[in-house]
Amino acid sequence: MSSRRRGRSLALIALLLFLGIVVGTVLGEAIGLILPEGKVIRDVFVNTVEYHAGPVHIDLVVFSLTFGFSLRANLMSVIGIFVVLVFLRYAW
Repeated sequence: MSSRRRGRSLALIALLLFLGIVVGTVLGEAIGLILPEGKVIRDVFVNTVEYHAGPVHIDLVVFSLTFGFSLRANLMSVIGIFVVLVFLRYAW
């Protein structure tokens, strides 16, 4: 029974980290819309690092599958991860 609880806890932690990344990215983009163009502080919030893997196409006789992965993160995404980690440490 304790292994099921650990599995749920790990899934919840993964979900919270994912939500931290998503909320951080959205906040970074919103801050980028508010700040004036050409300012250094705007560039700090808006510049992103992107990673792409794929697409990998598997063509079977009956159906075909295409897999791909893309990750886009900015400074607020990293801050979102740290906020979630602090939350997990003190509120868990």
